Amino acid sequence: MPSPLLSVLVPAYDQQKQLPECLDSLLAQSFRDFEVIVVADRSADSAAGIADAYAARHPQVSALHLDASVGVGVARNAGAARAAGEYLLFLDADHLLARDALQTLADRLGQTGPVDVLLFGHTRRHGGRDWPGGAEALLAEAGPEPFGPLERPEVFGAPALIWDRLVRREHWRAQGLVFPDGRYEEVPVVHAAMLTARRVAALPRACVQLRRRETVHPTGSPGSGVFDIFDQYERSFALLEELPGADAVRDALFVRMIRHYLFVFDLAGCVARAERPQFFHRAAEHHRRFLPAGHRRPGGREGVKFSLLAGGAYPAFEVAKLSHIAKGTLTGSARRKA
Repeated sequence: MPSPLLSVLVPAYDQQKQLPECLDSLLAQSFRDFEVIVVADRSADSAAGIADAYAARHPQVSALHLDASVGVGVARNAGAARAAGEYLLFLDADHLLARDALQTLADRLGQTGPVDVLLFGHTRRHGGRDWPGGAEALLAEAGPEPFGPLERPEVFGAPALIWDRLVRREHWRAQGLVFPDGRYEEVPVVHAAMLTARRVAALPRACVQLRRRETVHPTGSPGSGVFDIFDQYERSFALLEELPGADAVRDALFVRMIRHYLFVFDLAGCVARAERPQFFHRAAEHHRRFLPAGHRRPGGREGVKFSLLAGGAYPAFEVAKLSHIAKGTLTGSARRKA
């Protein structure tokens, strides 16, 4: 039996009871040359019964059961090891695909020929609205021709998400790519897949919709936590030291790292109040350590935040944040009274 073009790998973590909708959106695709591997471990969040029910009814779906509670990264690794498709697509239970999404990806691959990574867009469903992802402009500017990643270092400024790209299975295995333990495990894997790629292509279209906030993780490995983000970026920057010519992407990767730290720090409920000083100072230490020579800070309010972080000015940062929130509240109140 010939191998499918795509292997879609879905850890069966279903905290929001969204896994059936995700699988239904896959099975409703107009394109049919794909397999779905649903990976269920023994954690409380794992919907093994749903995985088995879909596998029993749909030949394209198989359920892979793991003997321990391992977290999303190890589950993805197990799915990738089982996959037979030419390309890997990693999804989570809270993702949905447009009906023609896989056909659009297949058509783009038909135009480009084999590539190691195919980047595409996504949207976020939050607060009853659809919001664009973080890479629309970069995808549009990439152009129709495949490129080497070091030729377009700006693509490393995009959020490091594993589910808005296809990775060629041969590339995945040749580079020995695996998700590490901990939360934010996709960060070093995305960067490694890109840095070691020979041909990358872009599709400036949103193919996946995310139905959660960015940093609400499906399920981390046992013992994981928000501070894991620092270890993951350490891995990414260590890889820059190992690869010749990779310095070209340092500035874009640095800005992405700091933006990610600030996003996590600012997201309500993500960093516990008692841990905020420690998180801020860890981020400031990375700012000092990984700051590229000749780096120019962003402008505007973001530049102010970068500057306060660079100086390790935690009290000033919190005051500036509270001042901004108060200003927004007063402005909103004035508008309501108008």
